[in-house]
Amino acid sequence: MSIPSGFDELIHPATRLSVVALLAATEWADFAFVRDSLSLSDSALSKQLHTLEEAGYLELLKEGGGRRRRTKVRLTDRGRTAFEGHVAALRAIVDAAGPAAAADPVPPRQHSEAGR
Repeated sequence: MSIPSGFDELIHPATRLSVVALLAATEWADFAFVRDSLSLSDSALSKQLHTLEEAGYLELLKEGGGRRRRTKVRLTDRGRTAFEGHVAALRAIVDAAGPAAAADPVPPRQHSEAGR
């Protein structure tokens, strides 16, 4: 099976996909909201945001200073387009499996037990 057009290796890892999916639902999100929503550490989230920012998929905005410094993040148009293309590619992969994947209502374990 060939990989569908739009599949994005950069977005595909579960943590990055979760970040991008969360950001796709909003215009801007606070760093703390993303971190808490995805149950990530500050360093884990920072690493993923840096990777996505380098690819041009998101923009970071730092506001305030000192202890009141806040970081906000949003998908760029490029990031939103990449996410939409990746979701379409994932749907194409699932659709290609078709109804054959769901046609056999008996789980594999029961098959082996039924033959005994």
